[in-house]
Amino acid sequence: MTSTVNKPVDKPGEAEPEAGALSTRSVLLVFAGLMVAMLLSSLDQTIFSTALPTIVGQLNGVEHMLWVTTAYILASTIVMPVYGKLGDLIGRKWLFIGAIAIFMVGSVMGGLADSMGTLIAGRAVQGLGGGGLMILALAIIADVVPARQRGKYSGIMGAVFAVSSVAGPLLGGFFTDGPGWRWAFWMNIPLGILAIASAVFFLKLPQRAYKKPVIDFPGMIVLALAATSLVLFTTWGGSTYAWDSLIIIGLIVATVVFAILFVFIESRAAEPVIPLKLFKNRNFNLTTAAGLITGVAMFGALAYMPTYLQMVTGVGATDAGLLMIPMMGALLLSSIGSGQIVSKTGKYKIIPIIGMFITALGLFLLSTLTATTAIWIMCAYLAVMGFGLGLSMQILTLVVQNSFPRAIVGTATSSNNFFRQIGSSLGAAIVGSLFVSRLTDILATSAATGSGSGTSTNSLTPAIVSALPDAARTVIVNAYNDALTPIFLLMVPLVLVAAVLLMFVVEKPLATAIEKTEGEQSFGAEILDESMAAGANPQVSPVLSTRTGSIRVAALDDRQK
Repeated sequence: MTSTVNKPVDKPGEAEPEAGALSTRSVLLVFAGLMVAMLLSSLDQTIFSTALPTIVGQLNGVEHMLWVTTAYILASTIVMPVYGKLGDLIGRKWLFIGAIAIFMVGSVMGGLADSMGTLIAGRAVQGLGGGGLMILALAIIADVVPARQRGKYSGIMGAVFAVSSVAGPLLGGFFTDGPGWRWAFWMNIPLGILAIASAVFFLKLPQRAYKKPVIDFPGMIVLALAATSLVLFTTWGGSTYAWDSLIIIGLIVATVVFAILFVFIESRAAEPVIPLKLFKNRNFNLTTAAGLITGVAMFGALAYMPTYLQMVTGVGATDAGLLMIPMMGALLLSSIGSGQIVSKTGKYKIIPIIGMFITALGLFLLSTLTATTAIWIMCAYLAVMGFGLGLSMQILTLVVQNSFPRAIVGTATSSNNFFRQIGSSLGAAIVGSLFVSRLTDILATSAATGSGSGTSTNSLTPAIVSALPDAARTVIVNAYNDALTPIFLLMVPLVLVAAVLLMFVVEKPLATAIEKTEGEQSFGAEILDESMAAGANPQVSPVLSTRTGSIRVAALDDRQK
């Protein structure tokens, strides 16, 4: 077998034509299908927020309301690393199609549900498919688009989450008030069929030789138990159960025990679901930590701002959702714009750092809100935060994918997103617990001084607050403001820590061609060993020519190594 060495690429963005590479038209067709699948998954995290009161009323299950959302989040979190690893071991195309099919089965179960138990089961099945839709879509883009060009695609993918955060609640309200909440499930069927058809006919991934996979079943089971314990205690703690209750303490202990057991199993597994050697890569550690912090900040703010807007400004649920549009619009703008900049310049390190500082500024501005602040100012502050988040989210995924060979990019991507999802759960739980605790204390103090309304905290709704006398309404509105805004200030140092961490990221040149390493024919663990030994720089790697069968070296500009 002969070897030749290509000269370094001279012009930014210039790539040698590669045999087997997809044309721009083919990539766009694949991308359209991936966008539909990601929209399915992201919409279902928010679409039931406005429909839940009607759903639980019809199915007589108010006490189980929390599980409609928790079941989906829990199931999708658990399977993220599993899909990522299996995609690397057996290929992503049919796994992706299978995830869509599972999601559609869950949608049918939810659409036909005649009890809360069936509905919750359907949501769990949806989550089992939805977790794969997100992770596999991100990994598939890495299979068909070079890292240098991937920014503009990943930026649009980030915008999908911004759109769904607003569109989800609005669609849920539309279906509930119109044809019925079950259409929130039924709409997934035609979209799912479209996504499957797109994958079957247009998704042509580069061919790889696979060995018989060694599945890490013990690791998957223990990871599921650890993630379940973590999500449950962060979801239930401070709301359903007190933080010092036996159930919450037991779940915390279980999380720690299963986490330790998981590390023990993974250190001995032939093909670990989350290889511990990933953590030898500095960029992976830094971006994963920053991603977790981003999840805490984003969902900590998103989870309770609609409630804040309703209670403080007196607007309805739908209007509160519409008031979040400036934040999502800014996120969409910065996510797409930053992706275009990365693809054009090849530079990416500074963008998420700036994003973190802008996010911190947005959180600081939100902490200055008062009950008398004009609505347009609130929206402007939310837009500042959204703009910062859009600069950060998808670039962090790009950094991770650019730090590892393509054969393990699914494992690396899913592991990174797994911890971001954990951060989202922690953020919503921590902010929720502090918010409820502070609100209860403030209202209790008001009642003790005789300035309260006499209405139970648990029974307060925007309609009830609006109907109260001015004096009592002012007390409650101020209580909501004083309970939430200081928490935003507490998150500012956390986000600044993320900005500092990202300053230590090593900016490696973005690959301008899809790399097919000879090692891809072996297991991912072997490639990871080779990657670590080579300094975890996949930009200089043997490339298998599909045209001649010879090995060449992709000697991309590596002066920044």
